[in-house]
Amino acid sequence: MTGVQTVEQLRTVLKEKFYDVMIFKPNQSFEGFISNISNQLKEIMGVKLSKIYLLNESTQHYQLFSTQSDYPVKKVAYTAQEFEKLIQENGTDYPNGDDLFFKPVSCTSTVLIPLHMEKENDGFILFLLDEETPYHHSFFNETVEQTSKIIQKMNEYFQSINEETKYERLYQVTSKFYSTMNIEDVLREVIRTLKDLYTKLDFHLLLTQDNLQIEDLPINELPYDKHEKDAGTTAFLTGQIQFEDMSDHISSLYAPLVGRQGTYGVLQVLKPKHLFFQENDIEFISILAKTAGNALENAQLHQQSRRHITDLQLINQSSQTLNSKQTLSDTFSYLEDLMMSTFKAEEVGFILYDEKQQDWNKYRVLNESTSFFFTEEGEWFLSFLNKKIEQKVYTIFIGDFNNNDADMDIPYKSVMAVPMIHDEKVIGLVMVLHPNEYFFSFETYKLLQSLVQHSALTVVNYRLKEELEQLVRTDYLTKLYSRNYLDKMMNKHLEVGKQGTFLLIDIDNFKQINDEYGHDVGDEIICQVAEIIRANIRSHDVAARWGGEELAIYLPNTTMVLGQHVAERLVKTVSEKTQPKVTISCGVSYWGEKFHGKSKSLFLRADQALYIAKKQGKNRVVKQTEIII
Repeated sequence: MTGVQTVEQLRTVLKEKFYDVMIFKPNQSFEGFISNISNQLKEIMGVKLSKIYLLNESTQHYQLFSTQSDYPVKKVAYTAQEFEKLIQENGTDYPNGDDLFFKPVSCTSTVLIPLHMEKENDGFILFLLDEETPYHHSFFNETVEQTSKIIQKMNEYFQSINEETKYERLYQVTSKFYSTMNIEDVLREVIRTLKDLYTKLDFHLLLTQDNLQIEDLPINELPYDKHEKDAGTTAFLTGQIQFEDMSDHISSLYAPLVGRQGTYGVLQVLKPKHLFFQENDIEFISILAKTAGNALENAQLHQQSRRHITDLQLINQSSQTLNSKQTLSDTFSYLEDLMMSTFKAEEVGFILYDEKQQDWNKYRVLNESTSFFFTEEGEWFLSFLNKKIEQKVYTIFIGDFNNNDADMDIPYKSVMAVPMIHDEKVIGLVMVLHPNEYFFSFETYKLLQSLVQHSALTVVNYRLKEELEQLVRTDYLTKLYSRNYLDKMMNKHLEVGKQGTFLLIDIDNFKQINDEYGHDVGDEIICQVAEIIRANIRSHDVAARWGGEELAIYLPNTTMVLGQHVAERLVKTVSEKTQPKVTISCGVSYWGEKFHGKSKSLFLRADQALYIAKKQGKNRVVKQTEIII
């Protein structure tokens, strides 16, 4: 010991040296102050090594604050349990029972002295002694008493200074938070404030995927879907601060960004274990995180309200546009353009199911879908989604499809699929894809649901319109076209075509059939003849019910000779395949390049030919030889 003979002398020297540390190093931090005190103790006590450990109540670890470079540190922190075990296994009491000593090995002694500040065992001083130098326990008692006093006073001083600075900054930050409704501004201010106040710490924001697209900020995705929840996830789920040892040298604090309605992320604070975290630091970070949580909530609610207004405007505009579309193709072409631009999608697909039977394997991929849906991968993908729909899984929102236990990988990770539902029946499916994982937010998915819901109504209305038009242009009994439709199609072709043949057919002795078998059988005979006609004409030919037992066929781009062959085949087939057996008579008219009339002229010529066929004995074909060629 350096010239100190009595406890009184030691007390004086300690006070003088401690005072020098306070006066001549005014800008030091609390950690620096404790390190300087430790150096002074080494010099005053004449020991080989002096270490000071203080209790961090938040982590319940005794944290090392000081060491000398000629003796490397083997352990920078002890848990309270480790400290108690250390005392129990190695300790020997001095006469007053206050000071604890133990000897590991070699010719030196290690002295472990508890510090008593606000309560017992707030920390401890560890000295490495030379056994040849005599030490009295009263010197250690005086050392720990004076050291405890100065540490407690300086801790209170630094806390008051820090609190004044921090809460002044917190006031400034709060003012900025409530002057902005921008999420990015709030997050940037949180990180800026913490970096200004805690220059030796690192900070990260753990956020859900909705807010991951902000550049130049230390943002990581919050792993809330892990099977084993870590401290960050626990902080997010519980709304409580959590601590975690990341390694032997780094520890982490997780402060949830909590608002009034929920938790919006987690602030992660990384610090070297040798840095001390006081209770007021933790309290400040917690308050800042909660303030930021409330500001984030306000900003999100503001942005959501603006987004909802924009979405409603989009839905209203798209509904008006959809209602103005004349064809199903126009409807889905518009939807494809809308979804590509609104959702920044790479692929958009549409399928419609068979409306008469809910068979999920019977669907039609619309031509307005993008190319992926017509590939082998696209076919497999549609099969995958159809199985989901069959299982009544109507919410298909996937952030990483290739991590979805699927049998095949596809080049698209973000998947949104929404069924078109009407009267509790699935009538179709709309799919939106992007190659990046977690590209779409859930807000985006909800917008897609609204758009699909409105488009489903448009599809249903279009189908109803088609059905009505079909009823108008189709005969209810035979399902052949109506006379008006035939007339319309003939006049169209007369304007653009070069030739055509018209057949007018009458069922022979039809009144006799009705009288003998009844009107139901008469209707059945008409349907049989209509079916024979359908089976003997081409897809672009137009067959219609002319009226009563009369039927008609227009054969576009067909010569008189070919038209006559068709008529003769029909006369022969009807006489062979109807039950009860009936025959038909047929009149044929024709127009060519020199014809300048309307369809009515062809009708009259065919009617004249039919009249001749009837007069000549029925069950035959007569062509009108007076047609202008």
